Amino acid sequence: MRFQIKAVPLYPICDNSSVGRALASQAEGRGFESRLSLSYPLFLFMTIAIVIVLFLGYCAIATEHITNINKAAVAMFLGVTVWMLYMVAGKQYVELLHAEDYAEFLDGTASTARTLKDFIASHVFITHVADICQVVLYLLATMSIVDLLNANGCFDFISEWIMTRSSRRLLWMVAFITYGLSANLDNLTTAVMMFAIMRQLLPNSHFRRYYGAVIVIAACAGGCLTVIGDVSTLMLWIKEAVTPSSFSGAMFLPSLVALVIPTYLISRELPEQVPINTPRIRYRGDDTVLTRWQRILMLFVGIGGLWFIPTFHKLTELPPFVGALCVLALFSVVNELCNRKLIKSDQPFFRPTPRFMQSESIQNILFFIGVSMAISAIQETGALHTAAMWLDQYIHNIYVYSLVLGVISAFLDNVALVLTSISMYDVAEVVQAVPGMDADYVRSFALNGQYWQLVAYSGGIGGCLLSIGSTAGYALMKTEGVSIWWYLRHVSGKVFVGWLAGLGVYFLIDSFIR
Repeated sequence: MRFQIKAVPLYPICDNSSVGRALASQAEGRGFESRLSLSYPLFLFMTIAIVIVLFLGYCAIATEHITNINKAAVAMFLGVTVWMLYMVAGKQYVELLHAEDYAEFLDGTASTARTLKDFIASHVFITHVADICQVVLYLLATMSIVDLLNANGCFDFISEWIMTRSSRRLLWMVAFITYGLSANLDNLTTAVMMFAIMRQLLPNSHFRRYYGAVIVIAACAGGCLTVIGDVSTLMLWIKEAVTPSSFSGAMFLPSLVALVIPTYLISRELPEQVPINTPRIRYRGDDTVLTRWQRILMLFVGIGGLWFIPTFHKLTELPPFVGALCVLALFSVVNELCNRKLIKSDQPFFRPTPRFMQSESIQNILFFIGVSMAISAIQETGALHTAAMWLDQYIHNIYVYSLVLGVISAFLDNVALVLTSISMYDVAEVVQAVPGMDADYVRSFALNGQYWQLVAYSGGIGGCLLSIGSTAGYALMKTEGVSIWWYLRHVSGKVFVGWLAGLGVYFLIDSFIR
């Protein structure tokens, strides 16, 4: 990939969606202009209104720390509002962007308000809901696995492994353990769990801030390492824009560099040793405590099962959430067998999950649902594809776009921005040799293309530039009382250096090795 700026539209070549066909017909003059002129004012007005509402909603989400209005509530209200606005001009959107499908749906009958609403509900809205439900079911399954692992004390190994008074050794161990866990679990769940461990281990709140910042960076870096590490990378996999092995191979070195550099710079601000507390092992009864090997078995089945999900998907071609449910079912059986004595006793069966962790996990799912609904509505207006065509013509460089995305992710929620970026383009299936077309640029949007990888990388790491850019950063602000200004002074510059270094590593590998 070379840095080039060319005015070459992409969508008439590789976009096969209904919106892309409509935009292509506009460019080629195949009747789209005449249909557009009949209802242009309402179409344009409602599209602008939806874009403005979406922008205001993103601003409200980004200023949660100021307004103290839950961003999950804002996202859900935003998702409902934009679809209500879409329905106001639903007739125009369907006629302009779904004319062929709507004509097939009518099958010669007259179009009425009732048939129009039925078509939007059953052919337009439901397709987006299906994609959203896949992610929600996957998250619910993985959250249940994490809860069972926590209930059986499987994460107690972490407290045992990191017992050291050396501040730098402790910092590196926390960084790599968080990095590894986040690649398999949801990064917010991983971050909150590590915050809880640090709170038990470190009595000094000043030191916990530095360790918490490293946890945020490691969680986001690990989240963009695998397709199951973050909701945005999971969406890329569901969209079939990336494959698990290729994505992890491309992201390994950049994400590792983005973690190692800021961790090293933060370690220089810590003293040689830090005071620690000796964690207490939870006692659950004489013969009801799981043995060490039982906990290792459950940890292996739980985490190893998550790694098996991509293989399950490749073998069966079923959606990823089916594999997650399969792993949950198997893990539940192992849990019942290991806890047979405990079930028959009068001892408490479950270790209580911290209320904050439960609340944040549910809020994260609700936030994803609301944002996804909002993005799907604006996608159906054609605004995202129009923005994509503008970027193709005037920017025409995925590295420049990834830089802009990373910087904006520091201020707005990175999940919302990455999902928006993913929805702007379709996966290019066929790259034809067209005179004047930059073939390398088009290949960036093909399966395992550089665009999808850079969006995940810059969105994930860029969200760490400020504490308000990621859900893990918000969790750090709530648990440790970290202010934006403290994070900006002590962490942001270090993350910025690591992010650019990782991006440089990706560019070198992309240019000279692949």
